[in-house]
Amino acid sequence: MKIQLMLRGVRLREARMQAQKCETNFKWLTCAGILCCLIWNGCAQQGGSDCIKANAKSCGECIQAGPNCGWCKKTDFLQEGEPTSARCDDLAALKSKGCPMEDIENPRGSKQVLENREVTNRKKGAAEKLKPEAITQIQPQKLSLHLRVGEPQTFSLKFKRAEDYPIDLYYLMDLSYSMKDDLENVKSLGTALMLEMEKITSDFRIGFGSFVEKTVMPYISTTPAKLRNPCTGDQNCTSPFSYKNVLSLTSEGNKFNELVGKQHISGNLDSPEGGFDAIMQVAVCGEQIGWRNVTRLLVFSTDAGFHFAGDGKLGGIVLPNDGKCHLENNVYTMSHYYDYPSIAHLVQKLSENNIQTIFAVTEEFQAVYKELKNLIPKSAVGTLSSNSSNVIQLIIDAYNSLSSEVILENTKLPKGVTISYKSFCKNGVNDTQEDGRKCSNISIGDEVRFEINITANECPKKEQNETIKIKPLGFTEEVEINLQFICECQCQSEGEPNSPACHAGNGTFECGACRCNEGRIGRLCECSTDEVNSEDMDAYCRRENSTEICSNNGECICGQCVCKKRENTNEVYSGKYCECDNFNCDRSNGLICGGNGICKCRVCECFPNFTGSACDCSLDTTPCMASNGQICNGRGTCECGTCNCTDPKFQGPTCEMCQTCLGVCAEHKDCVQCRAFDKGEKKETCSQECMHFNMTRVESRDKLPQPGQPDPLSHCKEKDVDDCWFYFTYSVNSNGEANVHVVETPECPSGPDIIPIVAGVVAGIVLIGLALLLIWKLLMIIHDRREFAKFEKEKMNAKWDTQENPIYKSPINNFKNPNYGRKAGL
Repeated sequence: MKIQLMLRGVRLREARMQAQKCETNFKWLTCAGILCCLIWNGCAQQGGSDCIKANAKSCGECIQAGPNCGWCKKTDFLQEGEPTSARCDDLAALKSKGCPMEDIENPRGSKQVLENREVTNRKKGAAEKLKPEAITQIQPQKLSLHLRVGEPQTFSLKFKRAEDYPIDLYYLMDLSYSMKDDLENVKSLGTALMLEMEKITSDFRIGFGSFVEKTVMPYISTTPAKLRNPCTGDQNCTSPFSYKNVLSLTSEGNKFNELVGKQHISGNLDSPEGGFDAIMQVAVCGEQIGWRNVTRLLVFSTDAGFHFAGDGKLGGIVLPNDGKCHLENNVYTMSHYYDYPSIAHLVQKLSENNIQTIFAVTEEFQAVYKELKNLIPKSAVGTLSSNSSNVIQLIIDAYNSLSSEVILENTKLPKGVTISYKSFCKNGVNDTQEDGRKCSNISIGDEVRFEINITANECPKKEQNETIKIKPLGFTEEVEINLQFICECQCQSEGEPNSPACHAGNGTFECGACRCNEGRIGRLCECSTDEVNSEDMDAYCRRENSTEICSNNGECICGQCVCKKRENTNEVYSGKYCECDNFNCDRSNGLICGGNGICKCRVCECFPNFTGSACDCSLDTTPCMASNGQICNGRGTCECGTCNCTDPKFQGPTCEMCQTCLGVCAEHKDCVQCRAFDKGEKKETCSQECMHFNMTRVESRDKLPQPGQPDPLSHCKEKDVDDCWFYFTYSVNSNGEANVHVVETPECPSGPDIIPIVAGVVAGIVLIGLALLLIWKLLMIIHDRREFAKFEKEKMNAKWDTQENPIYKSPINNFKNPNYGRKAGL
């Protein structure tokens, strides 16, 4: 019985600990959920924090604070003590503060396509002959963007390489003496290149120019004889020159051959050539060269290096290159006046004029020009044979390489505007950042797409519109983008200057608030700047019987408290004297108002089903509901979601445990025994003490009620006065009635069988005795055998002679004369 009671007590303690653990877990999960909600809410209001920190005094300042900021223009929106900047917040915060959506100013950016011609689909050899300006490879061509600060505007740009697109090619050749054999091969280049280029386009034009060096010392010899013929011996060379435009762009290949055939080699003194002067003039003298708005190719052919900016000082030339055209009679006349252009200057002019450069140089200078290629976008380098015999194939290969890649560039962006690109190229290749500007391996007829984001991070000071252009490098087509900045709200245009609402016309009433005239301050512009420091005004900002101005939580402006802001923008001071706040209420579990209410003026306003100073008392009785449907098992009251047990013996989440109480089985054992079997300690008083339950007899244990029924059930096994086991169950239904089911026949153990026990004991004694005798006999045999073996061993070790008495002593003594054997006379 004691063991059973102990086991029952252990089970009850375990049940209590488990219940407490569950309650702890439930509370932890509840707090975690509330904390997650607060974190999410804080994240959602991060935009609002930025809006409030902007301290916007007008709607325009507010919408420039961030893309999620809105301005409430409702006239009576502000609470007492709140500054005008409190009108600026994120949309969700404004709505939660009672501002209707129709009173929230929140202009959004937009885009409008103004020109959107489809890209040209035309096959080579088509009967229709289009002018170059009628061919479209990029779409759209013009659009307008309305930009709000921080809000990106995105549009797609499509590019498609048109078939049979016109090409202008200008061949710029080094005519220094080392290029003598190359000139012979170039003389027939015109017609041969025309035939090859007809495979690519039906509209091809070619031009020719040559260069040597600046016509000053030390680049050339300035002696009269050398100026006439810079070559040695009987070589017939032309006078040195800087750059000549021999043939403007033409579609007549024979004319190219004719004019180039008349050219002669010249000479200079140093190894680097003045090719950069020539490239600059070819780029900027578009009218003289004859460039059209088509694909422009410049082939630069040389077997030497190049001079660049700063090298002109050797000849006393210090003026930087001005990047302008100086051709007179197709000859560059200012080479002695302006220095060589820099590489950056060349890059700028080549890009502005959409010229793609092909450097045809000998093997010796490949490394130098490949480095130069890396600095000049849309350029290529080819290896020129020693006599330029491979120049046509070089040009074809370089053109295919250049035209297979499209790289977008934009003009200079206005201050505060950023742009980003994302490319959607062939075979699903996508790139972003700098690689997002280009697509490679594009064939004729292939279409690629770019996604372009333009963001304004600030408004321009003059609030003027800006225009930028985006174009593919080496192409004349471009996209024109007009940028219009949203820096003011619509309601500002509806403002009323000198409004009576702003203290007799001392400000403009716009967007629900006053914008004060110069020299006036206050929410309603009711004060002048001269009155701000008046001590008389401070009296209006003190509470009765208090010396604190605005409760030390704000400043007095024009006799009104303007509450200061806290670092945490979710914490707000309010009230006429800034005496209220929403963060100094009682806390529970580390949360203001326990997370179950709202803090208003330092007092918690609890959500439904919660009460208490910190809203930490739940009115929900569900946690107090016991398994039998009773609150606290009828032994206590439910207070703040926790059972307060009225009987001190009971404890637990629902007053279900009693450490000092007998178990159900032990408590009802005597009554069940007396009613079912008419015996036991309560046999005499059974009718008075044991009639509080309904009893039902069953035939066997299998017929007893089993777990799973609605009513709590206890299975019992107890001993009666005859040491017999009897089984019963005890349960209480929802009506509070106790029901007992008892097995009608107890299980009584049978008495012991004496004869087998006695026989077993006697047989055991006999067997044990025999075993002991056998063990003793075995030990004696082992002992005797050991003694006999020891005797045999000692016998074998005896070694004396049996024929001689060991104590016998001989009577004979032998003596020897010491003089026996010596010679006489000695």
